[in-house]
Amino acid sequence: MAESEDDFVHAQPSVGDRLRAAREAKKLSLEDIAEQTRIPLRHLQNLEAGEWSALPAPTYTIGFAKSYASAVGLDRTEIGDDLRDEMGGVRYDAAKTEVFEPADPARAMPKWLVLSAIGAIILVVVVMTWLNNRALSPDQPAAPAPQETATAPARTEPAATTAPAPAQTAEGPVTLTAVEPAWIRVTDQGKTLFEGVLPAGQTYSVPQTASAPLLRAGAPEALRVNVGTAIAPPIGPAGKVASNVSLKPVDLMRAPAAAVTTVPAPSAPPAVQNTAG
Repeated sequence: MAESEDDFVHAQPSVGDRLRAAREAKKLSLEDIAEQTRIPLRHLQNLEAGEWSALPAPTYTIGFAKSYASAVGLDRTEIGDDLRDEMGGVRYDAAKTEVFEPADPARAMPKWLVLSAIGAIILVVVVMTWLNNRALSPDQPAAPAPQETATAPARTEPAATTAPAPAQTAEGPVTLTAVEPAWIRVTDQGKTLFEGVLPAGQTYSVPQTASAPLLRAGAPEALRVNVGTAIAPPIGPAGKVASNVSLKPVDLMRAPAAAVTTVPAPSAPPAVQNTAG
């Protein structure tokens, strides 16, 4: 009676037996195969014993078998197809958690490469932070008015008994330029828009959306205030803190009351009496 196809299949050695026989023929140990293929030793043992339930998913197991076959000189494609047939009826527990051993140190990423990558990331972060801070800092001085030739306005002493100058008309953005390092604070309806020290030569532009901006300056003489291309009068006397200075263009172009000093007039001489008879 002719043998059935199933009897012929069962008569053939299993994939695990064929791998073991090829390994022993080459006088190799499982440790040698593990070193060549980087496959954990316990997976090689289970592969030779046909313990499918102790191996990872079929895809990984077939890949292990193909690598094993290449190491011992067998046809990897044939071994993979035969193992797939052998494992065809095996059911796997879907809830089983597969635990893989840590990667072999020889296959891990070199330490110098990891350190180089970390260093490159840190460098990128530092450069991006520096560029961002540079973009936000007011490091571009405002262009001086065409009629100005000196780098700093001359300090003028307030004239005695001088009435406030009439308001000049000027339009344009309001900018504060530091003639020398100056601490300022700009607020709008109680909200602080800027507070800090302006280095010499740097400017701060008052947002045109501010409805009622006010200025407090520690050294008014260290600031030059521009309304558009026009230079506004001093915001306060030298050596005194200027507070609640309106930064509206129409207010800036009017000499502040704080800059006006009244000096008592000298007493009038006695009237000359007319003695003519």
